[in-house]
Amino acid sequence: MSKLNIKPLADRVLIKPLEAETKTASGIIIPDTAKEKPQKGIVVAVGSGTKENPITVKVNETVLYGKYSGTELKYEGNDYLIMRESDILAIV
Repeated sequence: MSKLNIKPLADRVLIKPLEAETKTASGIIIPDTAKEKPQKGIVVAVGSGTKENPITVKVNETVLYGKYSGTELKYEGNDYLIMRESDILAIV
């Protein structure tokens, strides 16, 4: 992966969402129209935090976030989400 030229500000985090599941545990193939929006991703970049809210996640950590959290953006052909660290639910 090439160096990313996006630096989030304050307590924001840039996340690359992981691909949605294409098959269920029992082997049934899920069509594109029925796929769930992924809620898991890898942290690509973090801001510097604020005095009240220092950043606790690190780059390359896998995180879980809310279904409708963050703002979607496309950069150099890749999809990313930018959100406040408080929108992250857990580190996996």
